[in-house]
Amino acid sequence: MHRLTVLYPPPADEAHFRDYYVATHLPLAAKLPGLVQSQYSFEVASLGGESRYFAVFHADFESAEAMAAALSSEAGKAVAADVPNYATGGVEMLHYPLS
Repeated sequence: MHRLTVLYPPPADEAHFRDYYVATHLPLAAKLPGLVQSQYSFEVASLGGESRYFAVFHADFESAEAMAAALSSEAGKAVAADVPNYATGGVEMLHYPLS
């Protein structure tokens, strides 16, 4: 299993982010080919003080190759193109194998 994690710093408009993310962006992400499961949270806390992140998203794929294929697909391109519509604070994307 291979995981994509997207970390979102605080946006300019938190209410818009939440509404748009749930109503528009998550349905786009659900169309990624090969997506096994996904999870998200707006309750990102840090053990060492204030969190640098407002939200987090995890997407699991069978392999790194399956993730790469999903991200380069038409659905993946649509997901990437949609990010500026709500994530005014930018994004940090990580990926890694799960043990």
